[in-house]
Amino acid sequence: MTLQQLKYVLQVAKDGSINEAAKNLFISQPSLSNAIKDIEEELELSLFHRTNKGITVTNDGEAFLGYARAVVEQYALLEERYLDKKNTQISFSVSTQHYSFAINAFVELLEEVGYDTYNFSIEETKTNEIIENVKNMKSEVGILYMNDFNHDVISKILHESKLVFHSLFVAKPHVFMSMKHPLAHRKSVKLEELDDYPYLSYLQGETNSFYFMEEIQSTYPHTKSIKVSDRGTLFNLMIGLQGYTISTGIVFNELNPEITAIPLEIDDYIEVGYILHKKSFVTPLAQKYLDLLKKSCQKVLD
Repeated sequence: MTLQQLKYVLQVAKDGSINEAAKNLFISQPSLSNAIKDIEEELELSLFHRTNKGITVTNDGEAFLGYARAVVEQYALLEERYLDKKNTQISFSVSTQHYSFAINAFVELLEEVGYDTYNFSIEETKTNEIIENVKNMKSEVGILYMNDFNHDVISKILHESKLVFHSLFVAKPHVFMSMKHPLAHRKSVKLEELDDYPYLSYLQGETNSFYFMEEIQSTYPHTKSIKVSDRGTLFNLMIGLQGYTISTGIVFNELNPEITAIPLEIDDYIEVGYILHKKSFVTPLAQKYLDLLKKSCQKVLD
């Protein structure tokens, strides 16, 4: 077993396709297929399920990927530290619901590690895709929320996917809106006071169930509702249409200078946490990101 084979396995798991992984690795598809076959024969394990829709990681593969990622990351750190390899690329990936504190911690991670070269990714995406990405080890860390409404459903899915939820903080619900919104001066607002304004929420694709929504009170009968796919569009609609959404209340003014958060008068809560795979090691980079994430959240909550 070679370090190169470990990198191949990780790339295939990340892309979910031999063809895509081969393109990203700049090798031929047959060469990559043979390399994966060789390591599976050596280990006497099947690392991937092959289907017409692509490739998914097997149960045995999940455990192996945890070890492989740790080895590859540590080797990359050794190269950078002792061999002065300027072209060494260190990888790290996060999948998250649309939280500014997750982005802030990601920025701080890059500033702190100071690598000359790296291959990092952060994906703000649908709830189900966050779970799938961590389950299939395309992402090392996933960030999402739970409350009384979705707890049982999300917990069941996480358990079946061999994922563990770790709480970061519990927040009181807030309404996010433009600082120029007619209600922005209020100390708090009620849901019914928002009925004349567009309610903004994130699309969840095929799993557009109430339980997968990023926003609490998803079953409330909003008279005006707009679904969006990205944070930029959501903020533009807050400013342009006096729209609003419901979230944690954590706003980083340097990232979102035109947005404010007003407490929502409601008996509910938002517990934000991160999910990790049961069989995966927490790599040094992942741990550093989690430490910065906790620090970033605590700084604002205090």
